[in-house]
Amino acid sequence: MTARVVLGVSGGIAAYKACELLRRFTESGHDVTVVPTAAALRFVGSATWSALSGKPVSAEVWDDVHEVRHVRIGQAADLVVVAPATADLLARAAHGLADDLLTSTLLTARCPVVMAPAMHTEMWEHPATAANVATLRARGVVVLDPAEGRLTGADSGKGRLPEPAEIFEVAQAVLARDAAGGGADLAGRRVVVSAGGTREYLDPVRFLGNRSSGLQGVALARAAAARGAQVTLVAANVSLPDPGGVRVVRVETTAQLHEQMLAAAADADAVVMAAAPADFRPTAVSDAKIKRRADGTAAPLELTQNPDILRELAAHRSVPGQVVVGFAAETGDATGSVLELARAKLARKGCDLLVVNDVSGGAVFGSPDNQAVILAADGAAVEVPHGSKAALAHVVWDQVAARLG
Repeated sequence: MTARVVLGVSGGIAAYKACELLRRFTESGHDVTVVPTAAALRFVGSATWSALSGKPVSAEVWDDVHEVRHVRIGQAADLVVVAPATADLLARAAHGLADDLLTSTLLTARCPVVMAPAMHTEMWEHPATAANVATLRARGVVVLDPAEGRLTGADSGKGRLPEPAEIFEVAQAVLARDAAGGGADLAGRRVVVSAGGTREYLDPVRFLGNRSSGLQGVALARAAAARGAQVTLVAANVSLPDPGGVRVVRVETTAQLHEQMLAAAADADAVVMAAAPADFRPTAVSDAKIKRRADGTAAPLELTQNPDILRELAAHRSVPGQVVVGFAAETGDATGSVLELARAKLARKGCDLLVVNDVSGGAVFGSPDNQAVILAADGAAVEVPHGSKAALAHVVWDQVAARLG
């Protein structure tokens, strides 16, 4: 779908990255109006924005006064994206100031608004900024968490602008949600998602693992961010770009996944366990590479059980009303069909929802598409037809949001 997009740019060094974001919007057919602040134009000139958008660009309220641009731009927009959103811009927006064209546009817009903050770590962590972000999120603004990495100069930490490609993906998801009649129904919520597959090391070069790529977990994290949630993604051996506006914690083993999921779930409204943890791990890890035996026989491999993370999350909920979602990759066997085994797993784990994938023949793993049945503890079942993993992610969050009340 194409839309009328306002790209607001405030005065931070990351303003140059907004040029790539603008290009992505225009190449996708969107009609983009760039509204920079006066400070932003000190980093990237109006000629650049005009050339990339195909429209005249000004930060002045007093230009073309007869068109009442400070009102009309916001009124006509289908989506407003501010990238980068500086600490100053967040503060002015939170307090309803209208002292330039961009803040006036934000006050008149009745469409979804996405803000991608970028600033130094100390500014992002300051109580004033935290309060401003909380105020904006409470109003339904999708405020993405900044990424971690290199900042201006030699500084490094949280405050980096999310990659333009990821901001664009969130913006597209927000537009799609709005077109379908949805909105930021997870605004003010904290959610935790796990993704990928764990590794259990045998020696310095070998491990037991599985085929989970993390695509579904990343799609769930991105969808939650687009719906306004504050998202933590615990990624187990995932080699995918970090979803925009999401805090990412990287782990390798099931023990590490267990530790990080329990810590992140302590203040979460919803927990989605989409990762595939190993059920077993070696009782001992060799310090040296295990050699082939001279007689050709295999060395015995002794395994022990890993903790059942999903069951533990469901049994020990520290937040009242917390919704816990599990995933089941089933193939069916002599003891039962895929759904029979999944219903037994749902009862055994004690979670609220279980997303069931039939992975017979290796289906689902590494694929951009998925299909599933979402089973609920109350006996309900929702069939999700074959489609993108992003589409499945939104159906999962629909079910979670309904249970969050």
